Amino acid sequence: MAGIKHLVMAKFKEGAAVEQLLLDMKKLALELDIIKSFEWGEDVMKNDKYSHGFTHTFIFMFDSAEDVAAYIKHPRHVEYGKKFRAGTEKILAVDFPTVIDKIATA
Repeated sequence: MAGIKHLVMAKFKEGAAVEQLLLDMKKLALELDIIKSFEWGEDVMKNDKYSHGFTHTFIFMFDSAEDVAAYIKHPRHVEYGKKFRAGTEKILAVDFPTVIDKIATA
């Protein structure tokens, strides 16, 4: 699937309600049709030398850069973003076109 990926990496604050933030993010992704797919994961290697302290990665797929821009301004995203930023120590976000050089096989 070609499109634009919105990648977010986060390091949550000590004592943050991470589970609730994750549930709320999943709910947001499921409710907004502009988001074509959503996946996330927690760092399993725990190597600060390479992860720079980021513990979680979130990947949203959109059809276009215009859809990413619309998502960023969407009232539900703005509302959620305030809670997410309050619970994080640092965030990195990158938007990029998808280039597939190898497709997984079964």
